[in-house]
Amino acid sequence: MGRPEQRSVVVTGATGGIGAATALRLAGSGFDVIATARSQEKADVLIAAAAARGRALRTVVLDVAEPSSCVEAMGRIVDMTGGGAWAVVNNAGVPQAGSLEDVTDEQARHLLEVNLLGAMRICRLALPGMRLRGEGRIVNVSSGLGRVPWPLGGWYSASKHALSALTHCLRMEMAHAGVRVSLVEPGAFATAMLDRAVDDLAGADRGGAGYERSRALFTAVNQRVPGPQPVARTIEKALSSRRPKARYSVGLDARLLVPLHEVSPLWLSDRVKHTITGLPPRAPQRAGAGKRAA
Repeated sequence: MGRPEQRSVVVTGATGGIGAATALRLAGSGFDVIATARSQEKADVLIAAAAARGRALRTVVLDVAEPSSCVEAMGRIVDMTGGGAWAVVNNAGVPQAGSLEDVTDEQARHLLEVNLLGAMRICRLALPGMRLRGEGRIVNVSSGLGRVPWPLGGWYSASKHALSALTHCLRMEMAHAGVRVSLVEPGAFATAMLDRAVDDLAGADRGGAGYERSRALFTAVNQRVPGPQPVARTIEKALSSRRPKARYSVGLDARLLVPLHEVSPLWLSDRVKHTITGLPPRAPQRAGAGKRAA
C-alpha cells in the first residue's frame, strides 16, 4: 500500500467508536480527513484528540438523518476539496434495540434514516465529483448482524442487511466510472454502540421476554471484546489497496460465526439464539391444556 498523496476522505459518525478510530488513523496515514459530527462541540473534541496525537483533520457539522443537512455539508466539502472528496466512509449508525413489538414507527424511521437512507444519500451526493474525476472510493460500514438477524435487534439487522444489498449494487453500477465500492462487516467491538443498545433495551422493556438477558449479554460483550482499531485498519486497507475487496469481515465472530450461521438450518440457529437471549422457544403450557373435554 502506498501513501495516499493527501487524498480527501469524508468519514461520517466520526466522533466516537469506529468513526473516531478511523478518522484518527487515516489522518495519521496522510489522508486529508474531513470528519463529520452532529455538533461543533463534538467536532472540537475530535480535533483536540487529533492534535494530541500530532495529527490534523478537518470537520463539518452533519446530521445524516436530515436531507438538508447532508446537502449543505456535502456542498461545503465540494468547496473544501475543490470538486468533492476522493473517498467516503459511511460509518454513522444507531442500534435501536428492542423487540419488533416494542420499537415504534418513529424509532424505526429514524434508524433507517441514519443507517440506510443517510448513507446512500451521502453516496449519491459524493458520486458526481468522483464520476467527473474518473475515480473514487466508497466504504460502507455494515455489520455481521446484517447477515445474522438477531432477536431484539431486528431493525438494526434489517438496516444493515439492506445497506449490504445496496452496497453490492452500487459496486456494480459504479465500476465503469472508476469508483471502487467496498463493504466492511465488523463483528463485536467495544464501542458506545453497545452501550446505546443497552440503553435502548432499558427504555423499550415493557416486561417482555429476553430483555434482561440481552442487556447482560451486551454489557458483558462490550467489556470483553477489543476496541475498534482493527476495523479502522481494515477501512484504511480498503482505501489504500489498488484492488480493494468487495467485502471485508472484521473480527473472529464475523469471519467464522457469520458463515457458520449461513449454512446452519434455521431450527438450529433459532435454538442457539433462544438459548443465548433467554427467549422462550414456545408458549408456556396452560393449565388444563391437552385434556379432552368431558
